[in-house]
Amino acid sequence: MPKFPEYRMRRLRQTPALRTMVRETELAPSDLILPLFVVPGTGVRRAVSAMPGVDQTSIDELLRDATEAHELGIPAVLLFGIPESKDERGTEGYAEDGIIQEAVRALERELPDLVVITDVCLCEYTSHGHCGVIRDGTVENDETLELLARQALSHARAGADIIAPSDMMDGRVGVIRRALDDAGYTNTPILSYAAKFASTFYGPFREAAESAPSFGDRRSYQMDPANGDEAIREVELDIEEGADIVMVKPALPYLDIIRRVREETRYPLFAYQVSGEYSAIIAAGQNGWIDTEAAMREALISIKRAGATMIITYWAREFARSNG
Repeated sequence: MPKFPEYRMRRLRQTPALRTMVRETELAPSDLILPLFVVPGTGVRRAVSAMPGVDQTSIDELLRDATEAHELGIPAVLLFGIPESKDERGTEGYAEDGIIQEAVRALERELPDLVVITDVCLCEYTSHGHCGVIRDGTVENDETLELLARQALSHARAGADIIAPSDMMDGRVGVIRRALDDAGYTNTPILSYAAKFASTFYGPFREAAESAPSFGDRRSYQMDPANGDEAIREVELDIEEGADIVMVKPALPYLDIIRRVREETRYPLFAYQVSGEYSAIIAAGQNGWIDTEAAMREALISIKRAGATMIITYWAREFARSNG
């Protein structure tokens, strides 16, 4: 390359128009997915204190939020359910009349062009808050797989467009894929939470989903934040088992993993800007330490630049409004 003063990098930074013309990474509402929390009842809208701007809503209110997102150009929502009652096996998670199943039916009826993704995990439905069946104080992997398959199948029957297992049990993608195929849902894609780390950044979500473990933690099944090569093995195994899309979660602390997964697999890759990432930026903005909108936009662009195909973010509607 020619050197200074013949070549000046700042020449293309002089005006907004020039900067836009040479911008390498573009972010649009169509790159985003909005997570939503649904609860039983009618006319319910409860603010999540740890996540300003995020609510638990009943299905009628959920439809309002989903409709707004769809009209703003956001192509998909990711649903999390909070049931009326919980038990040790999370039976409300795979009940045909469960809260998620009813929400999916309502969304498919009212917004057929919106992509509806359903989280498949037991933690929101179990009385102990863990992601599987407990035996002698430990999450039993293989016994949990049958329940996850039942849950996934009930979501598919309700009309879910994408099934997204987030439990991190070994072998769950293969078991769910076989269950879907055997029931005739061969065209229902699986979005696997393939590299899901045991992160402190999930804290606010556990209030929103009412899913905090009643004992211990989830480090025996979620990944050690120190491990990168293991993340690649997790992703590769899920692809071999039938995952159509893979996910890295959280996003910002794991941009290196997003980049590696993108380069090493070339598979569709979603990244989740999780509750703690979102709430940290919101809190800093509320304290006047940073510009909330600018910081959120910068964070999302960094996730896209790292290689994410789509980004799951609670800021999706705010971003879309500012891009209108």
